Amino acid sequence: MSFEPTHAPLFELIRRGEAPTDVRRLAAQGELPARAHEQLALLAALVRDPDPDVAAAAQATLAAVPPPRLAAVLRRSDVPPDLRAQFTVVVPESDIPSLEADAPLIEVGALDEVALQIDDAPAEPAEEGPARRVPVSSLPVIERVKLAMRGTREQRTVLVRDPNRLVAAAVLSCPKLSESEVEGFARMTNVSEDVLRVIGTTRHWMRNYGTVAALARNPKTPLAISMPLITRLNDRDIKSLSVDRNVPEGVRVAARKIVVAAASRQK
Repeated sequence: MSFEPTHAPLFELIRRGEAPTDVRRLAAQGELPARAHEQLALLAALVRDPDPDVAAAAQATLAAVPPPRLAAVLRRSDVPPDLRAQFTVVVPESDIPSLEADAPLIEVGALDEVALQIDDAPAEPAEEGPARRVPVSSLPVIERVKLAMRGTREQRTVLVRDPNRLVAAAVLSCPKLSESEVEGFARMTNVSEDVLRVIGTTRHWMRNYGTVAALARNPKTPLAISMPLITRLNDRDIKSLSVDRNVPEGVRVAARKIVVAAASRQK
């Protein structure tokens, strides 16, 4: 199956069978928000899931997609040919709706009406009704995954630091994720290396200079990601990096060599 794994890292984990059954079932039911072509690729993979319940759920979700909407997704240029070849949809041209770039294949229902505090403070005593407050860290993984993809910006900032890679991957797969959020994640030293690696290998996000500079300065960024970024920095940031003792020595030395070379050319 061909689709950009780094654009929706959670979907890639699901596709590779590295997600638990309850997460795969949630995806098969269309309950994870996504861009239309990404969700279609995921569902097409899940109909072959080894768990019969997951496979059946994916088949039922695909069957429920109105043919005109499916046709609109399939005609998009970002749908891989091998994915398009799996579907035969006969719909008059006049009945095919226009589809926005980030439109979902399936509309996801609203989050359960639960007020969540987004820190690791002890849970408050339970209250009656749907407004009880619980710490995010105490939620089951499946609920944290849902919240990562369907929650608020503030909740994503907490959940991107989650030790469970599925939860962090769900944050990076959220269709609502903004470039400024990604730049903020790139500055964090308390996220996993996997988070920084995904950011550093996603071309769309790496067009933002702030994200490039943040990854280059982040001591947690894997060297395979940070070293090539040094040459993309402006002179001021390279000079700053060359004397920054918080970054790995290899990064600092490489930046210093560029500074020395630039100085010798000016003589």
